[in-house]
Amino acid sequence: MSTINSLDPYSVQAQNDKASLQERIQGLKEIIRSTQNAMLTTRSADGELHSRAMTPVAPDSETQLTLLFIANNVSHKFEEIANDSNVNVSFLNPTTTNWASFAGRAKIIEDRDEIAKHWSAGMSAWFGDLRDGVHKGNAADPRVALIQVIPEEIRYWQVNKSKLGRALEIGVGSITGKTAHPGELNTITRAEIELTQVLHTKN
Repeated sequence: MSTINSLDPYSVQAQNDKASLQERIQGLKEIIRSTQNAMLTTRSADGELHSRAMTPVAPDSETQLTLLFIANNVSHKFEEIANDSNVNVSFLNPTTTNWASFAGRAKIIEDRDEIAKHWSAGMSAWFGDLRDGVHKGNAADPRVALIQVIPEEIRYWQVNKSKLGRALEIGVGSITGKTAHPGELNTITRAEIELTQVLHTKN
């Protein structure tokens, strides 16, 4: 065990190395479904990190790990993605404290057929009809684009004890000095993500 790991016993004990890829994907999807909204973080040209709430569109399959967002391409986040495609997308369920973090790269998609595939009428409210005959706030509106986030690593934490059990473990730890780990840390690696992308493409 490295010195760094030995000084962070919580992470070492919480790390789940036994779950299969399918089990880890299932756990991740549970967090996303329960959370719905995500925080997309981008970096500006001067190095500042900016985050905003976004709602991903429904995936095409249960194994799909890429994320897709519909957004206005004149907003600052598009400038920042053009400057630096490295992004982070995070999910947090405040009730359970389960969280997930996607580190990856963003890609802008402006294909109208692809946009129409994921469009729903309720999205018009975020764009508005500018009454100029062009910017109608529909799938054909040139402002509408997709942000695809292709993850390079995904990490998530999921509780494995009840609320009472978590409180007891933390309480005992504070008294005895024993490290509490009332949940599990899971990682989906770049190689595993690439494998799911290949399988998803074949399907």
